[in-house]
Amino acid sequence: MYAVIDIESNGAGYRQESIIEIAIYRYDGHRIVDQFISLVNPESDITPFVQKLTKISPKMVKTAPKFHEIAKRVVEITQNTTLVGHNIEFDYRMLRQEFRRLGYEFKINTLDTIPLAQKLIPSAESYSLGKLVKSLGIPLVDQHRASGDARATLELFKLLMIKDKNSEIIQQHHEELNAKTYLNKVRDLTQDLPAEKGILYFQDKDGKIILSDFVEDLNKFSKNIFYAKAKKWAKVQQETEQIFYELTGSSLLAKLIMRSKGLKKRETLPFGLFYKNHNYFADKIGNQPSIKPLLKFTSFTQGSKAVSFIRSQESLQNIDDLKAKLSIPKGDKLWLSGGRVRGEKSFLLFQDGKLAAYGFFELFTQIETLSRLAALRIEIDFSTADLQNDLRLGLLRGDFEIIPYPEK
Repeated sequence: MYAVIDIESNGAGYRQESIIEIAIYRYDGHRIVDQFISLVNPESDITPFVQKLTKISPKMVKTAPKFHEIAKRVVEITQNTTLVGHNIEFDYRMLRQEFRRLGYEFKINTLDTIPLAQKLIPSAESYSLGKLVKSLGIPLVDQHRASGDARATLELFKLLMIKDKNSEIIQQHHEELNAKTYLNKVRDLTQDLPAEKGILYFQDKDGKIILSDFVEDLNKFSKNIFYAKAKKWAKVQQETEQIFYELTGSSLLAKLIMRSKGLKKRETLPFGLFYKNHNYFADKIGNQPSIKPLLKFTSFTQGSKAVSFIRSQESLQNIDDLKAKLSIPKGDKLWLSGGRVRGEKSFLLFQDGKLAAYGFFELFTQIETLSRLAALRIEIDFSTADLQNDLRLGLLRGDFEIIPYPEK
């Protein structure tokens, strides 16, 4: 039993997309036994490019069901099937992404018609759906609409099954795609990790954490670990059975979260921002033993970017003005900034000029009262001395809105 699918997305950034149309044909190898076709309200914008390509406008999806309203139907029609698609990785990722937003783990075996066509129709000039089906005489009505593309994919799949008389190639491809190999293990563990900042937790079969760290790109870092040749990563590669992650937003928030969990990120800051002879410059700290760095960085590139930024700000050309901007305000203050995800903000609570707590709140939440802060704050019971550099970097970038601490 197969579920042939096509999905159209709203064109948002990678792993931020939402479904705007879906079509699924349940096929038993002889005929279509069920079908589901629907526009979907993405609850977000549709890019102009996608509107032009699909002819799906915001007005068309405004009254369409949201994904949570069709989720049960999607599960029913795909149950006990193999999911088939032309570039199935995209459609499968979109489904997993939407279901994960609902707190549901969607898993199913898949089959991709692109590599199948490459094996069974090696003489084709192109394997894009439109060009391939046209060359084979398969009609494609409403190209770039889910129902039209899914139906053309189904007809292509039928043809491939005929060409593969004994189903040997299709079965082999199915087994390869879903086999418990190392490559498939890496694919399954990393395919849903976003390319965002966050804390990664590599866990073994019992849930024990083997490795945890804050990284700039969750997806890229994980893949680098699994494909690394160094022996020190062998244990992680062999024993990891699941990966959990937390989005953190800034590196400062990541460090606070890790410290609260008793974890500490290993970090070296060998480069610095210096001021000499009325000039700002970046250099390795060891090269300037007689000058104290104003800020520290992990790389020379980061330092150079800071220098360029400062030079572009007329108000910071005077060293005293820069020092004033980088100084942490005295007294009781609330520092507000971006949160871990869209729609969230974070706060740092300073008492007598020292960082005492932090927390997160939704954009619509009011935190102007002590009682509200008490419910949201996460107490800091560890030293924050080495976080001063992160705080000053944030001040330089203008990351924070600093307001008085509530009196009541």
